[in-house]
Amino acid sequence: MNGSHGAAVSAADFGLQGPRGWAFRGIGFAAEPGALVAVEGPSGSGRTCLLLALTGRMRATEGTASVDRARLPGQLTAVRRISALGPVPGVNDLDPALTVAEHLRERALLERRYEGSLRGLLRPRAERATASRLRIDTALGAAGLDVAALPKGSRTSVRDLERLDALRLSVALALVGRPRLLGVDDTDLKLSDAERDEAWALLRSVAARGTTVVAVCSEAPEGSVVVSTAPAAERPDATGPTGPAGPTDDDKETADALPEARRA
Repeated sequence: MNGSHGAAVSAADFGLQGPRGWAFRGIGFAAEPGALVAVEGPSGSGRTCLLLALTGRMRATEGTASVDRARLPGQLTAVRRISALGPVPGVNDLDPALTVAEHLRERALLERRYEGSLRGLLRPRAERATASRLRIDTALGAAGLDVAALPKGSRTSVRDLERLDALRLSVALALVGRPRLLGVDDTDLKLSDAERDEAWALLRSVAARGTTVVAVCSEAPEGSVVVSTAPAAERPDATGPTGPAGPTDDDKETADALPEARRA
């Protein structure tokens, strides 16, 4: 893949107001295809809500955003077609009881069932199986997950995965669908400094292959397009009210919207 595969992403005065106030407000940025976008801010500042809004899983209530040629908040379905989610707690959690192989098999079946073309579905079974295996292997390679190195290989349960390997698996599952935009939540949560560096190296690699990446974090890495959800008063370069207006609870706002996000 090259940079043209990814989707350009931009926003202007983008905001989402819920029953408890603003989850995020006044967000503005522009990122080229194949960029690494870091949504930076403290917990409770609307980071997850912004991620879900930019990937078409939540409907913003103010301003506009663009993902490729689709405009938000109006064209949610179009954005969902070209985007995918890595780990987002409460939306697409890995099943701890399933093995790595079972997760990959399920994802491949869903890809063939819901996203494959009619022409593809009519191909011989052996040909479809080979294509699925190639797609899975490509996604695993892009995510840097060496299944053979896991404690029980592909039979390793998710509950036995290290945090970084679980992140790699989630990213691989998302990449099976060949999205143009990948969203990842809590990128640096519960990671050591060395693991955090590995996680960002992984996402830089995905972006370098051409998929635009939007990743939620507490501290943005160098070289990324930084989008801050922190209140304006906490930003060294703030020129206006670009954070949540008044007290808000990101976890509550996100929880309110999770049923809609899961259905998407």
